[in-house]
Amino acid sequence: MKSWNGKNVLWMLIYLVLYMVGTFITCVLGSVHPIMFVCYQIVAGILLSGIVIKAFDRVKTFGVALFFSIGIVLIFFLIGDASAWHIVPLFVIGVMAELIRFATKYNRTGDMVSTVIMTFSTFGFYGQIWFNRDFTYSEAIEEMPAGYADTLMNCSPVWALPVVLIIGIAASVLISNLTAKIFKLER
Repeated sequence: MKSWNGKNVLWMLIYLVLYMVGTFITCVLGSVHPIMFVCYQIVAGILLSGIVIKAFDRVKTFGVALFFSIGIVLIFFLIGDASAWHIVPLFVIGVMAELIRFATKYNRTGDMVSTVIMTFSTFGFYGQIWFNRDFTYSEAIEEMPAGYADTLMNCSPVWALPVVLIIGIAASVLISNLTAKIFKLER
């Protein structure tokens, strides 16, 4: 079993940086157009899955998912955007992913499911579109160009949430399998 050691800690720092960059790109794309904000989960599934599944294959013991979650939480504190909407989902996904990996004895199936869970790193941010609509609208009016907030609300009907989640999960599974095949990850 591949466990924590000095070399793997260095690898995890590299994966963490890549995970942070992927998360940042996901967020930046959301500011380009409201439809991209609505599609955060799809973009995250595409950009983050390969990084996460590779990291899970590298270190097959407790702590990898929490390592990612804590890294993103630290970034939120550094940029002054740490709120319960951002922090709580990150810890929940980190703990869920760790428990699934542990329960499946760090096998590929558990890593795959945990990878999908880890792509929800931005859920606390974009989930507010559906669960905290008034706040999202007021923030979009304040921070984004004219018309963005109205377009965002029009692009995010209630039925869009399950559609985005299903497509995002499918994208994550596809990218994870592709990464596993390309890098010949352990089964």
